[in-house]
Amino acid sequence: MTRTEKHLPADQSGHHGHDHDHHTGLRAAVTGIFAPHSHDSADSLDSALESSAAGIRAVKISLVVLGVTALAQIAVVVASGSIALAADTVHNFSDALTAVPLWIAFALSTKAATRRYTYGFGRVEDLAGMFVVAMIALSAIIAGYEAVGRLIHPRPIEHLGWVALAGLLGFVGNEWVALYRIRVGRQIGSAALVADGLHARTDGFTSLAVVIGAGGVALGFPLADPIIGLVITVAILAVLRTAVRDVFRRLMDGVDPELVEMAQAALAARPGVRAVRSVRMRWIGHRLHADAELDVDPDLTLAQAHHVAHAAEHDLTHAVPKLATAMIHAYPAHTH
Repeated sequence: MTRTEKHLPADQSGHHGHDHDHHTGLRAAVTGIFAPHSHDSADSLDSALESSAAGIRAVKISLVVLGVTALAQIAVVVASGSIALAADTVHNFSDALTAVPLWIAFALSTKAATRRYTYGFGRVEDLAGMFVVAMIALSAIIAGYEAVGRLIHPRPIEHLGWVALAGLLGFVGNEWVALYRIRVGRQIGSAALVADGLHARTDGFTSLAVVIGAGGVALGFPLADPIIGLVITVAILAVLRTAVRDVFRRLMDGVDPELVEMAQAALAARPGVRAVRSVRMRWIGHRLHADAELDVDPDLTLAQAHHVAHAAEHDLTHAVPKLATAMIHAYPAHTH
């Protein structure tokens, strides 16, 4: 048996296609908003340090944008008494605060491995993802509670024009942050940052719902405000489901099966490899780690078998993006 392990260079960028079907039409558009299709990796920003720096930059900028948006909205909440806008503002503040643990996680992920934490500190990012999920759930509870309370005990809403303007401001700020977080999250392979982007996207559309609620009140339907608050709650629950799924998969070492198929194809194509016994992959933060077992020609010398394994590992680095380390085990194939 021969075994090789190698830390990959910082500029690897594997490219792959996808041969599965994607839904089209209105259903696909709605699904893409609250549960966008994604894969476990992307084709750029493969350097661990570069990707962590990009993640920190993303949370810094989004923290500032969402903080300014929420502060502008809270002044209107105090003046108008809109429950829909209050729910939206609370959610905006919670969304801004989720940038803090992500910031810490990205900073820790650049620390070198130690004797105790031999795989490094990438898992801190997954813990931050759990915090994001908890904040989304808390937002749903608060928004739902306040909306039901306002249905039971209605209160008049004042300054409808300002409420509508604040809701529109919230939509623009949150949607910009959502697009930015999701794009960077996919570039660096961070499930936590993508989940936080989905969180912001829900905020954006619930802010737009506030505008609709204000319009309903202006047209003589005062219950429009708490009803829109309930719609906000449902929207938050929809994105919570997506975020829980993605973060849970990372915690359970789940990877996109296409990545495994890519790795198997790359290894099997290497001359001297008779068969691929197994391929195991896992995410640690936003970096992939692989472990593979190969059957090689039994007539090869130990040095030749080592060369085959090393070359197969090289092929793997070009086929699978975001791969940080690979361990290749080579065994002589059984002959009959």
